[in-house]
Amino acid sequence: MSVSALSAGQSGLNANQQALGVAANNIANANTQGYQARQATFSEAGPAGSGVTLSAQGRGLAASEGLSGSALAGDITNSLVYKTSFELNAKVIQAADERIGTLINIKA
Repeated sequence: MSVSALSAGQSGLNANQQALGVAANNIANANTQGYQARQATFSEAGPAGSGVTLSAQGRGLAASEGLSGSALAGDITNSLVYKTSFELNAKVIQAADERIGTLINIKA
């Protein structure tokens, strides 16, 4: 059980790290003419855990406008969600690690 929690936690860390990178890239390129925003979408990656796939289509941009204010605000908000989710997945890994350590101590 603890090993699967480690795997799920690691998958969550990876997914949120990639999604945070997408949001950061969108924010950094908000004023770049012709930039096509990408969007991270989460999907289940097996019996436990999640993965992230990146959509290059994302939100359509006018060549001269860059990201709209609402899209930029959405990316900023999403980055906070991804950061918090990353921290929660790190806590899942920490809890699983502590349980494995307790089990090893009991067996020893």
